[in-house]
Amino acid sequence: MAGMSALFRRKAAPRARLITLIRKPGCHLCDDAQAVVEKVSGDLGVPFELKDITRDQALHDQYWEQIPVVLVDGEQHTFWRVNEDRLRRALTD
Repeated sequence: MAGMSALFRRKAAPRARLITLIRKPGCHLCDDAQAVVEKVSGDLGVPFELKDITRDQALHDQYWEQIPVVLVDGEQHTFWRVNEDRLRRALTD
């Protein structure tokens, strides 16, 4: 690897990422989670979306006991409490 051109040693471009926060109105844990998601999203330039379980029966049925739920690229990352450092690692590793 030492003799390899810098062109070949470059890291691959980061793939497009997406954070999804599944929440409901009036949920204080959801508000806390959203603050963390917004901060990490802004710092890393990763887009995020909000989904409301009161407007989507399938999400309600799947996640009503776990909200807030954070998905990274469509896969469940965490629920209830969002750890900022763990979310950052998931998005940068």
